[in-house]
Amino acid sequence: MPGSWTSADRVYQFLAITGIEILLIVVVAVVIAVALRVTAMRLKTLPALERYAGRFDMIHRRARSGMTLLALLLVIAAIAANGVLFYQQIDLLEYMQQLFTRLPPDFWWRLALGAAAVGVIAFVAAGLIRLLSRLLLNLQERTKAYEQIKSNDESIEAFFASLRRIFTNSIWLLVAYWAAGLLQMPPLVATLVSIGLRIYLIVALGLLVVKAVAAIVASLDALSQKYANTDALLAYYQTWRRLVPLFRRTLEYIIYVVVATLVTLQISFIAQFAEYGPKVVQIIGTIFLSRVAIEVMSLVVDRTLFKPGDHSELEQQRQLTLAPLVKSSLRYVIFFVAFILILRSVDIDPTPILAGAGIIGLVVGLGAQPLINDIVSGFFIILENIYLVGDYIETGTSRGVVEVIDIRTTRIRDPNGQQHILRNGQLNEVINYSKSYTFAVVEVGVAYASNLDHVYRVIEETGERLKATHIDVLDKTVVQGLASFGASELLIRTVTRVKPGRHQQVARDLRKLLKEAFDREGIEIPFSQHVVTLHSPTTP
Repeated sequence: MPGSWTSADRVYQFLAITGIEILLIVVVAVVIAVALRVTAMRLKTLPALERYAGRFDMIHRRARSGMTLLALLLVIAAIAANGVLFYQQIDLLEYMQQLFTRLPPDFWWRLALGAAAVGVIAFVAAGLIRLLSRLLLNLQERTKAYEQIKSNDESIEAFFASLRRIFTNSIWLLVAYWAAGLLQMPPLVATLVSIGLRIYLIVALGLLVVKAVAAIVASLDALSQKYANTDALLAYYQTWRRLVPLFRRTLEYIIYVVVATLVTLQISFIAQFAEYGPKVVQIIGTIFLSRVAIEVMSLVVDRTLFKPGDHSELEQQRQLTLAPLVKSSLRYVIFFVAFILILRSVDIDPTPILAGAGIIGLVVGLGAQPLINDIVSGFFIILENIYLVGDYIETGTSRGVVEVIDIRTTRIRDPNGQQHILRNGQLNEVINYSKSYTFAVVEVGVAYASNLDHVYRVIEETGERLKATHIDVLDKTVVQGLASFGASELLIRTVTRVKPGRHQQVARDLRKLLKEAFDREGIEIPFSQHVVTLHSPTTP
């Protein structure tokens, strides 16, 4: 290259020569396309070949598509080859001149023969693609008809559509590779086409395997659903079915990583990054297996604690209380083991980290006393049977049914449906309404003119009727007597022994029955009344 040339001159030369090459490729492609069109039109006009007019049109369309694809590949190859020469700071014009001077005398004749051979190969490739499409379509219909399962038809159709597309593109890329040799192109062009073909096959087959995984998983899921009610072993599948989407995504991620690794190996200047592929696969597998271990642990805990048989209500509450606590503890252990395995996957020795974590943990522990207090308090809540899942408790400003007792927190649901999340270490005073029994306390007001003996008798009869009809009432209603003198009423206090946690509902039902009984007996329940007196203006 002339020493006086600047970078801009080299760029202009690259653009000019590349543009001329692209123009020549387009012109040759157009000439060949016109020749094919004229040939097809002439053949259709022959009387002996008129009945094959439709077939000639089809052949012409496919030949035109093949020529367009070939021209596109040649344009890409020309740009890539010139780009490599430009990167190596080789004078493109001088390189082209030397290339043409080294051409043998019979080059053009061999080029014409090569072009004819490429045409024949393209014609055969088109026929092969058509044959393979028919075979794959037939195989697709047979696969969809297997076991008469309809839920996986969409996955099967997507799989075979991808398979047809891969076969078609791969055949045409292979034709382009052969064309590069038959048309006596520089070895660099054939090398680039070969690399492109390998990368395409790797990516296409990887995507095909992804679709195959989706189809296989969907088919197995449908088969398991079909036979789960008849096979005792497959009955457990309902427990594991929630892992199916995660299993499919895990396989897809592993396939993507493997594809990226193989593609990286095809490109020399980034091939050194391929060694990270197996490590990423190990990390993905570890995450999935940890999720499986959590499900296995959950199943084992449920099978161990919730054994079939007659259990008392207290035993059932203990089981509901211990199950989340045990699962939460084991889940943290599994996460810790998975973290250690991931560190080993990336060649990091976890021993120094664990040693440092011990020292850091001691320092953090001194400042994390509330967290430790919550955990210890949670264990004492279980051991001392202060309350269990399902108990109705009151602590501070929160009141409701205990839903979950975790390592660090307790979750209760109040009567308004709101969930309160309380730290175990902050539950200083707890009122448990679910120990053996509780009282439904109802205070009812009557008028000062009421006969209290009559009122007491009506309340006691109503309480007996409540006990006879309400399964949560353990004993008859007791009238404790006159509680206070109100501004317009006598307040009478009653208590009813009921099952734990049922005091509020029983109190509501008793108030309803008392209102109905008082109406029948003519007992007045006083209520506030406002009297408005209007004065007419006086005349002067």
